[in-house]
Amino acid sequence: MTPRENLISLYNRTGYEYAPVYFVLCPSLITEFEKRYGNTVSYRDFFNFPVKLISDPGFSWDEVRPGFVPEREFEWDKYYTEPLHPKARVDIWGIAHEPGSKDCVHMTLMRHPLENLQTLKELEEYPWPDFYQSDFSVFKPEIEGAHANGYAAHVWMECTIWEVAWYLRRMEILMTEMMMEDEKAYFLFDKITELACHRAREFAKLGIDILALGDDIGMQSSTIMDHDLYRAWIKPRLTKVIEAAKSVNPDIIIQYHSCGFAKPFIPDLIEAGIDVLNPVQPEACMDFGEIHREYGNHLSFNGTLGTQTTMPFATPKQVKELTTKNLGIAGKKGGLLCCPTHMLEPEVPWENIEAYMEACREFKV
Repeated sequence: MTPRENLISLYNRTGYEYAPVYFVLCPSLITEFEKRYGNTVSYRDFFNFPVKLISDPGFSWDEVRPGFVPEREFEWDKYYTEPLHPKARVDIWGIAHEPGSKDCVHMTLMRHPLENLQTLKELEEYPWPDFYQSDFSVFKPEIEGAHANGYAAHVWMECTIWEVAWYLRRMEILMTEMMMEDEKAYFLFDKITELACHRAREFAKLGIDILALGDDIGMQSSTIMDHDLYRAWIKPRLTKVIEAAKSVNPDIIIQYHSCGFAKPFIPDLIEAGIDVLNPVQPEACMDFGEIHREYGNHLSFNGTLGTQTTMPFATPKQVKELTTKNLGIAGKKGGLLCCPTHMLEPEVPWENIEAYMEACREFKV
């Protein structure tokens, strides 16, 4: 099997030939990789990851893709009453990400452009990105290139609804408006969902294999909102985005990301139409064995190796043992791309990364 065929079969739980590897390195670990192996190719290519990542221009953590949406005029004084840091990066939604101190490394402070707006009319008049004017065919060469070389085309469209909404409005303001059933919250969620549905349809038309959606609806030991609020505001809109993609290609694999304790929402996510749950964060009461027993016949998984515990603090032997254990839980039919749950941060020893890859290579399917 090619890496693409192997991964798709694994996610469909129809068997697989070998355990693929995947992880994300922080900037300092990318530097470490380059010291060890040179910088002629990316670490993703060097370690033969099964997917080629294509970043949705609507993903708020990425640099703005020049010309993808029409230019807009921002009244910065209106949206940011306090001046922005001179090195702030402003994303496609107008959300500002300010650098912190040296100790913050690559972390940033987020500023919320809609937090001071008082009326529905002000929200309606905000300079929203016009994805309807975007030419999505610019991604076609990347997708065709991935397929030609045997890799799955994976579009990163996380921060799909809830996170973009609170990044724009500020979490406490938005949650108050949700509880009050304020018209401004309805408009904000519906606008973001409409734009997400359009992007999902356009990417599906291009023949991608995996569409990665997601919003953090879990915290370290609890959910970020109760079931009633989730089912009223988030679930129906997520369902619309998934239906938009699957109406074009019913076979597209929908991966869903939520940090933290998301277990109570798993039945809702299955009903909404997701196929793969990421990251199954063990530090957040997400026990993979337990979750697999309950949902392994309905859902596949991505992650399970903790980046707050195992990857930085375990021994290489312990990393290998846990990787092998989790792959064994999933079994011969597949259903798990076993990998670190989040970006690997500076404190992760390189030996633990190698131990993880070794365990995957040595695993007997």
